[in-house]
Amino acid sequence: MTTRTGDDTRVGFVGLGNIGRPMALRLATRPAGLWVYDVEPAPLAELEAAGATAAGSVAELAAAVDLVCVMVRDDEQVRDVLGQVLGAAHDGLTVAIHSTVAPATPRQLAITAERHGVRLVDAPVSGGAMGAADGTLAILVGGSDEAFAACAGPFATLGSHVVHAGPVGAGTRMKLARNLVHFVAFTAVTEAQRLAEAAGLDLLELGRVVRHTDAVTGGPGAIMHRATTAPVDPDDFWFDVLGHVRALGEKDLRLATELADDLGIDVPLARLALERLGPGLGLPTTTPPDHAQEGTDE
Repeated sequence: MTTRTGDDTRVGFVGLGNIGRPMALRLATRPAGLWVYDVEPAPLAELEAAGATAAGSVAELAAAVDLVCVMVRDDEQVRDVLGQVLGAAHDGLTVAIHSTVAPATPRQLAITAERHGVRLVDAPVSGGAMGAADGTLAILVGGSDEAFAACAGPFATLGSHVVHAGPVGAGTRMKLARNLVHFVAFTAVTEAQRLAEAAGLDLLELGRVVRHTDAVTGGPGAIMHRATTAPVDPDDFWFDVLGHVRALGEKDLRLATELADDLGIDVPLARLALERLGPGLGLPTTTPPDHAQEGTDE
């Protein structure tokens, strides 16, 4: 079978949950149509109303398409779905695992799929249900060049930032690194909320401020412009930029932890950040005097 790589790629989607359902609804608008499968009847009915074809089984779906997209709950369900797909494997079939799974799982699945002549990519997504609905997901793909090309057309419908992260497993590793930022930041927010509440502040207004300024500055991603975590050479452009970040950060973290002490609020992440911000940025243990000057706050 000739591999389809554009709008004529026939796609099947398994798993119509919170993110899978809006992803599938977008794919249903493609000229080649869409096959769908889920254990729940309600999302199947919604997708059928949108023009998709509901399959009676995963195997039936896999036999009819060129690309099977899988968005189920966990590793166990992914393995179960892949087993059913491989039972109906045919030449030219590609499987994309959108679920976030354990780091070793994609490579294991790819080896199994290869024995059946099936290509596999791990392609976790970032952007949530909102990004899925409006087609602005980031899709982080691990797999061969050929497998990546086989997914290119459908993925362009699903996301506005599709990255070929590397070989199988690279997409999952990138997703885990990205979500580390996400949930460590969430945990830091819980500290900030406790501090703000003890200080008598409006937590809802604080949330609006955080979302507003992150939209302007880029949030934590604003410092992610170097291709290495190695120490920054003093002659490097980033030395002064990150030095400024460190000076402001350490000043504000000290003031925040002093406020926490005054109010009796435990802020362990803030104290750890104060200790690790400079070294984490790749700067010397002791901030040079030039960088200790107080700058303009964000």
